[in-house]
Amino acid sequence: MGGRPRGRWFRRIKLACEVLFIAGAVGLLGLWCSIPATAALATENPTSTAFIDLRRDEAAAAGKKFQLHWQWRPLGRISRYLRAAVVYAEDGDFYTHDGVDWHAIEDAVERDLTRGALQVGGSTITQQLAKNLYLSPRRSFVRKLREMLIAFSLEDHLSKQRILELYLNVCEWGDGIFGAEAAAQHYFGHAAATLTPAQAARLAIALPNPIDRAPTVSDPMLTKKAVRIIRLFRMQGLVNADQEREALDAVGAPEQGVLP
Repeated sequence: MGGRPRGRWFRRIKLACEVLFIAGAVGLLGLWCSIPATAALATENPTSTAFIDLRRDEAAAAGKKFQLHWQWRPLGRISRYLRAAVVYAEDGDFYTHDGVDWHAIEDAVERDLTRGALQVGGSTITQQLAKNLYLSPRRSFVRKLREMLIAFSLEDHLSKQRILELYLNVCEWGDGIFGAEAAAQHYFGHAAATLTPAQAARLAIALPNPIDRAPTVSDPMLTKKAVRIIRLFRMQGLVNADQEREALDAVGAPEQGVLP
């Protein structure tokens, strides 16, 4: 008699686990089926993005006119300084990871747990491209999971250079300003191909919050970030000593530098 209730509870627990497993598998399958096809991006440029559509809808809801500034440029017509600066600032392991930087995510989760708010950051350039093209800025675990799955798809179908080209052309750099060319024209009055090391550093540190971190904003912490990028330019041989000093002066670095 005593064994029957235990056996009955065991069967119920086993059934519940099976139901949860099947529900989870179905959910993951549905999530995977919702991932957009990315292979065409290897040769085709997007005609719009989720973020552009979002900003247009937000402007319409507020009764404002949305003015889009967006001019596509191939990677070769975007300053090598900006290409390097964005990788330095946003994703130092860009050329070695598979779309997701698991160490960065682990660090981000630990920081979030310390603050008592679990948001999960640590996005790579590939993940940010996925978000800009297909998702929204709203934070949730489901959106983060979709972002990761899209990033894997992008990495499967595109080269690293193509991913960087797409990202530099679709990322948001201000109110209605999308892509490196529009950002260079708006903030500095010339093409993205002719950005100086200092200008490239300023544009790179504006991401991913181009309103608070715009190149026109003067802030000691932003100057520190710009100085670090310029130092990396010198370490990687992109600039010589004279160019480094000129760039440091342009971003407002003190004579003795601002690095620790």
